[in-house]
Amino acid sequence: RDRVTMVGPVPAGRPPLPEPEPCGSFRRYLARLGALRPQPGAERPDGDRRTELHLLFDQLISESCGPAPADVCALLAQACQLVHLDQEHLVSKVCQLIHHLLNRFQVMVDEQNLNFLLSYCISALKQCSSWTHVEILQALAALVYNNGPKCQKYLPDLLGKTGLLLQFSDSAQPDVELRRAAVRSMANLCLSVPGQPYLDESYRSVCFQTFLSVLQSSKTSDVDDITFCMLLQNALKGIQSLLNGGKMKLMQTDQIGSLLAVLKKCMFHGLPGLSIEMPTALYPAPLPQYDKRSPVKQEQSEPATFKQKKSKGKQKKGEFGEEGKEGLGDAGNESVLGADMLKLHLGDVQNSPCSDPRTRDHLSSHYTSWKRISSSESEYSDAEGGIQSKMRSYQANVRQGALACFLSAIKSIEKRVLYGYWSAFVPDAPGIGSPQSVSLMTIALKDPSPKTRACALQVLSAILEGSKQFLSVAEDANDHKRAFTPFSVTIASSIRELHRCLLLALVAESSSQTLTQIVKCLANLVSNVPYSRLKPGLLTRVWNQIKPYICHKDVNVRVSSLTLLGAIVSVQAPLPEVQLLLQQPSSSGLNNSGSATPHRFNSSEQWRKALPSEGEPPDNPAGCTSSEPCWLLRLCVSIIVLPREDSYSDSDANFPSFSSVYEPCPLRLESLQVLALLVKGYFPMAQSYFLELGEVACRCMEEMDPSIQLHGAKLLEELGTGVLQQYKPDSAVAPDQRVPVSVVTFWTMMLNGPLPGTLQNSPHATLQTSACDALSSILPEAFSSLQNDQQILCVTLLLGLNHSENPLVKAAAARALGVYILFSCLRQDVMFVADTANAILNSLHDKSPNVRAKAAWSLGNLTDTLIINMETMGQSFQEEFSDLLLLKMLRSATEASKDRDKVKSNAVRALGNVLHFLQPYHIANPRFREAIEESLQALISTVQSEATMKVRWNACYALGNVFKNPALPLGEAPWTTQAYSALSSVVKSCKNFKVRIKSAMALSIPSKRECYGSTEQFCQIWSALVIALQKSEDTEDFLEFKYSASLRTQICQALLHLLSLARSTDLPVIWETITENGDAIKSYVLQYLKSGVEENEAGMHTDSYERERVLKGAIEHLGGIEKQLEGKARVRVSAYLEDVLTNHANATELTEA
Repeated sequence: RDRVTMVGPVPAGRPPLPEPEPCGSFRRYLARLGALRPQPGAERPDGDRRTELHLLFDQLISESCGPAPADVCALLAQACQLVHLDQEHLVSKVCQLIHHLLNRFQVMVDEQNLNFLLSYCISALKQCSSWTHVEILQALAALVYNNGPKCQKYLPDLLGKTGLLLQFSDSAQPDVELRRAAVRSMANLCLSVPGQPYLDESYRSVCFQTFLSVLQSSKTSDVDDITFCMLLQNALKGIQSLLNGGKMKLMQTDQIGSLLAVLKKCMFHGLPGLSIEMPTALYPAPLPQYDKRSPVKQEQSEPATFKQKKSKGKQKKGEFGEEGKEGLGDAGNESVLGADMLKLHLGDVQNSPCSDPRTRDHLSSHYTSWKRISSSESEYSDAEGGIQSKMRSYQANVRQGALACFLSAIKSIEKRVLYGYWSAFVPDAPGIGSPQSVSLMTIALKDPSPKTRACALQVLSAILEGSKQFLSVAEDANDHKRAFTPFSVTIASSIRELHRCLLLALVAESSSQTLTQIVKCLANLVSNVPYSRLKPGLLTRVWNQIKPYICHKDVNVRVSSLTLLGAIVSVQAPLPEVQLLLQQPSSSGLNNSGSATPHRFNSSEQWRKALPSEGEPPDNPAGCTSSEPCWLLRLCVSIIVLPREDSYSDSDANFPSFSSVYEPCPLRLESLQVLALLVKGYFPMAQSYFLELGEVACRCMEEMDPSIQLHGAKLLEELGTGVLQQYKPDSAVAPDQRVPVSVVTFWTMMLNGPLPGTLQNSPHATLQTSACDALSSILPEAFSSLQNDQQILCVTLLLGLNHSENPLVKAAAARALGVYILFSCLRQDVMFVADTANAILNSLHDKSPNVRAKAAWSLGNLTDTLIINMETMGQSFQEEFSDLLLLKMLRSATEASKDRDKVKSNAVRALGNVLHFLQPYHIANPRFREAIEESLQALISTVQSEATMKVRWNACYALGNVFKNPALPLGEAPWTTQAYSALSSVVKSCKNFKVRIKSAMALSIPSKRECYGSTEQFCQIWSALVIALQKSEDTEDFLEFKYSASLRTQICQALLHLLSLARSTDLPVIWETITENGDAIKSYVLQYLKSGVEENEAGMHTDSYERERVLKGAIEHLGGIEKQLEGKARVRVSAYLEDVLTNHANATELTEA
């Protein structure tokens, strides 16, 4: 025994002796504990045993050697076995030991020992005196930490109706330390463990209410500030765990309102100069409710929700304004920072000395001292100052905890619900004579802790994320002179205030990390604001103020500044305001930006001189009136291609690529993204540098870093797409303003450069995918001008990649083939069409849904080319095309029409085309017969299905295509009845009017009466169209109304088409419907005749003369039939139509007169 007791802690000041094994000392402690077990027949005096245990526990608490977790668990279990619950001092000590060892060595307790130790702690809480409870609860908190799922059987004891933790955390609990320990245990129980079941709903609800009541409680005078802060912190952590781990969805208004109220209260906890009394709940409303700041000299009788503390210490003159003290500044102040300190109008901010981060030291120090001023600082001794400093640190932790919790709450609340509370957290412009409301920006501008400021900005960013729809109502472009302020103007004013405050924060911020958050928040704001509905100027201020930060010493600030510029050039592009900014000379807005900036920009001239001069851009390209190159474009290119000049900051070391000659990788990547966005949104501006940008993309794709290569490929794709958009038939760009078709130079450079190598050899699938997309963005005219070997190279690469094992690459290759098949120089090549068809059909059976969807789209395009070739090349192409391949396409498309909707919508399009393409000898072929029948059944069932509207629209379109093939036995075959029945049902009742239009169009395609089959069938179609005409305004969805006129036009065309084909046997039913609904039909047909030039769904212009001609044709046809009939009935239908025509003619004469 003596040998064992010699082991103790290493004396202070002496280095510890090397252990033969790391857990050797713990094994010895275990042995000592074992020796203290009562041995039968060798009982020792109880006093000795207690003393030895006290000594042993003290030594263990001071132990620094890292033990094995199993040893710690065994030791704690053994220690608890030796300490009876009536030995309260030892119980307290052993609980301290549990708390200390588990926290110090981060030990996870195994289930067996956990059960024993938890039972021990719960029994101790029930039996021991109250003075031991805090230590026991601390031990309990350490035991349940990350062990929640293993504690299920103890939850009734802890969280049940009379649960121990509920008793100790009750608001009536006088001992705050005890309450804090109980709340901490409860918070630890709420932590989730991945892959394990979470707390039951009943326990979650109990915990949530407990945490909420803790946060709602006020600090009483007898409670220590720091203890109260720790209590709040634990409750905030508990709520955060419930929101994160329990995937808790906050649905009830009272629950959301109560939580947001306490979070708002806590996020201002201890903020100097601000004391907030919050209501117990916030309520959703579009306008500010509670944030009414009271004047300092307020009458006591007035109710005030916000009070200002009077400063205890004497104020020095000049530190604050006369009235404002430490508040947010009064109504006359230009900024939150106080009128005397920063008289800063955002319009001319670039001319202020603080525009450049490098020349801001004097401001930063002034601002920092202002931020850090506390009424307490001048009148405390050093010791008291230390306590004050510690207290401020704990208060900042509460604010950070509340903001972190708010961040989790945002993810748990539906965005449309969250925006009801917008005015409680986002600043609004103060009205005349009223003070600024407190919001997240108050913290971002006033909080002394940079970390808390950054947290507030993160929360604001999360609120702004996805706010595009909410903010889209904002409008202040027109001056509203009304008795009330419209909601759109209120939101617009809030947006302006957000811009103003964030730009103030940008100027005033000294911490690089927080600065990064400000810029990210600005980028999020810019991405979601509808600038086209607001007065211009907001983006100009952001643009001018962010410019100097591109050269900030911290790389993260530079990267986020580029992200912000990227957001500006991508939001609602092209915006006139941004076009003007891009045309500004590079010196604009950089007047006082320090000597480093201009020479950096000037050096970017090198990249232009070094590049090939072939294919010079036009003298005055569209949209580029400035003689100087675009500043942003030059900046990005210089960052990407020029060697770095000097080191910017220590944070550069975070980026491994900094050992290279170029700028840090994140900076170059962001520059490439900005260039891609610039090309996408402002192509007329970028096209002046078309070849140069191509060179940049080439250089990036030749580098070793896959991420640089990837963004180089994306830039290349945007350049290709920009040219494609200019050459589209509906393009508004004049031919002389387009990139010349000598764009061949550009693509030759790419195909002789890194593009083929990237496509063939790259181990990076994403890069190959992007390179594939880039290759598919080639202009068809440019492709046909490429040399023959380069054309073959492109086609061979794509056909080869179609066999890739990677689904991303395979999908991109299948899509690219779908683009190439439409090129006029390729589509007439039967061999290429056949190779492409085989490749696409292979992808159509892939296990990846994305590959199948892309392959189906390409198959649709391929079958479109079959129809074009049939119409342009005639019989020769049809005969050359393989029958076997055609049959394979028919079967594959039929199979694909049963796939998911994304595949199905293009599969049915392909089916319609193939069935249209079939020749009489195909239809007569027995091998085709079954496939044709199956494919028709697939189309009919798709029209009738509950699939998405796009799928049904395509299926109706496909049936219309089928009806165009004169070789098919339309009107005779049994499937004809099913097809007409399906289309008749859709035209009457489909919710989507576009689908109804397409079905009406399909019904009007057969050109002969026999195609419509029997009299009964013809009359059913006629009746369905009449009903559809009368129902053309019936819809539950308001958005469908805009298509109702097009629907009526299409139905009237179909009815007139049927009338012009009708037989004598059809007339009785036609006359019956006219007798019943004549007036309604007449009014719709008159409306159709007078609607003039109107574009119908097929994109064909049908003027009123054409419509009259069709009507006259129907009258003539019916008149001829009716003459052959005997009796009174014969003149009725034609006479009815003549009456309609006469009415139309009279109305037209009146209009012209």
